[in-house]
Amino acid sequence: MAIKIRLARGGSKKRPFYRIVVADSRTARDGRFIEKIGTYNPLLPKDSAERVNLNEDRAKHWLGAGALPTDRVARFLDAAGLFTRKERNNPIKGKPGAKALERLEAAEEAKKAAEEAAAAAAEAPAEEAPAEEAPAEEAPAEEAEAEKAE
Repeated sequence: MAIKIRLARGGSKKRPFYRIVVADSRTARDGRFIEKIGTYNPLLPKDSAERVNLNEDRAKHWLGAGALPTDRVARFLDAAGLFTRKERNNPIKGKPGAKALERLEAAEEAKKAAEEAAAAAAEAPAEEAPAEEAPAEEAPAEEAEAEKAE
């Protein structure tokens, strides 16, 4: 029989309260258990002494009997000095996925293309735009014709 030290949820909706229990691993989470060895109230502040209540003598007994704690209970037992849990490290977890990598590559290519276009525009000699020709003054010629007609 595989024995686990785990949490059994109690409390009302959106107000969790957990019992730390020793149970057969095949039973339901909130189902039958062998012994209750403590409580956990996640609503209390982390520095509160009442957040985790644990009967250390019974926890030692069950650990000696071969019971394996779950990850969360292992944290509580480690804080109490009863169990040393393995450090967990997943360096792959923080890496972006395949689609995110594709988006990053596309953004880098677009950035390089924009930089190349800007560099090409800076290197090319600036061609001067042809100056607009001033409109010919026709008024004096008209005045001259008007004077001749008189």
